[in-house]
Amino acid sequence: MFLRFSSQETHPRSSRPPSATLSLTVRERFWGENRSRVSRSACFRPARRSKGILARDFFQGGEHPLGAAIETRELTKTYKSRGGEVNVVDKLNLEVEEGEIFGFLGPNGAGKTTTIKMLLGIIYPTSGEAFVLDREIGDMDVHRVISYLPERPYYYEHMTGLELLRFYASLFGIHDDEKCRALLQKVNLHNDMTKTLSQYSKGMQQRVGLAQSLLNDPKLLFLDEPTGGLDPIAHTEIRDLILQFRDEGRTVFISSHELSEVERICDRVAIINFGKLERQGRLEDLLRGGRIEIIATSVPKEFAEKLPQADSTVSWHEGRLIVDMPESEDVNDVIDGLRGKKAEIVSIIPRRKRLEDLFVETVRDSGGRV
Repeated sequence: MFLRFSSQETHPRSSRPPSATLSLTVRERFWGENRSRVSRSACFRPARRSKGILARDFFQGGEHPLGAAIETRELTKTYKSRGGEVNVVDKLNLEVEEGEIFGFLGPNGAGKTTTIKMLLGIIYPTSGEAFVLDREIGDMDVHRVISYLPERPYYYEHMTGLELLRFYASLFGIHDDEKCRALLQKVNLHNDMTKTLSQYSKGMQQRVGLAQSLLNDPKLLFLDEPTGGLDPIAHTEIRDLILQFRDEGRTVFISSHELSEVERICDRVAIINFGKLERQGRLEDLLRGGRIEIIATSVPKEFAEKLPQADSTVSWHEGRLIVDMPESEDVNDVIDGLRGKKAEIVSIIPRRKRLEDLFVETVRDSGGRV
């Protein structure tokens, strides 16, 4: 089902591309049939006020105040099963700031995809509230300024890259060939725009998907596993594009299992498990609490005996003093003390906590398996 985002997940039933009219008819039929349900839902209300400015001003070309690009309050999705009701998403409270890259993490089955579908307005929450760009989820105006690139987008392989962008542009009422060409240039596919998608590598297909997601000049992009299964060169290309999106002032919401990649590019992350939020915050704050290893020579024995012992280890190896201690203000005191004793500091090695360590620790502490 195409909801006027810039991508669709359903595989085409025929090789002939559907017309824009057909796609819009499907969209209108869906929202038409559910209009009464939407109006009754507590999760769909008129535009709210934010910082004294009506959110609708943003969609009429006005300036939108920097704030939360995404905000959820006790967002819950419950499904019925033979064993009773199951909360796939359980009272989730997220806040994604505008202009940042946000990593949405969790093991398989944690509720990530369900959350994204609710934020996109594809499925309805059971309870709670959610706002996207200060609009209630499901607001059709929001769909005009957001994009979604699924993990496995299905494209018509007989189309060229340029034809694909022209087709999806037409669904937005955009008939600007130069814009399509410029977007292919942006993702470094300008020399491959006349090749069919069947000739594209996986990395090239991801890049054409990113070009497609920019057709409507979105303020917010949802990317599901954007670097999954790519080789190192394609990884780098996609990473650079995502960082460029942030530099352009866009908000990027990434769901990924590539934790090393998330650690490199994300400003803030959230970790969920069993539908519940376990951690959320800036990466630099969440990864604090690492350790420091200090190696020095010519250190008086009496000085070593006075070093802080709490959660620290002090040892000697071939005449060298090795101090392993938590990253804290005491580190500076130890370094100053060594210098005061005319000791020679050989190395200071920070051992920073990795996102992978934090993820595993969080999931296990919440009763999950990694």
